[in-house]
Amino acid sequence: MSKRALQRKIHVACGQLGYDQETRHDIQLAVTKKASMSDMTETDLKAVISRLEADGWTGSSTKGKRHKPAPRADLRYVHVLWTLLGDAEKLKSPGRDGLNAFVRSRFENKWQSVPFDIDSLRDAGQINDVTRALKDWCMREGIQTEMQKTPAKRRLLK
Repeated sequence: MSKRALQRKIHVACGQLGYDQETRHDIQLAVTKKASMSDMTETDLKAVISRLEADGWTGSSTKGKRHKPAPRADLRYVHVLWTLLGDAEKLKSPGRDGLNAFVRSRFENKWQSVPFDIDSLRDAGQINDVTRALKDWCMREGIQTEMQKTPAKRRLLK
């Protein structure tokens, strides 16, 4: 890892730990006897990072770790159906990995090849197969998948 990347990592860690610039300088002095990161070697920077990890920094954050929305509306609907089943506690593994495992187990004998990730599906027929299977599952479990039109809405639509 480059010196600049290590310096950025230190700044991120200090920000997540709530340390201000003065505290960061104190830590740098205590660990490396150098106040400025530009004077430090890669080994010095790694030592500062180790100290920040000892202070409780994990090096990862849940912020910004979400997957991008699926590229197609029909794939996004598959995710919505899976979420409905998960919210109703009908799934063993309600996350994205569970959805991918469902697709593999359900369709690997039907399709020539099954994608590693649901969002890489491009064939409309395959996406429809997954949607239909999830809608049928929701129906069996009594989970509403479509917005019901109330009598008032029907009058407005006429």
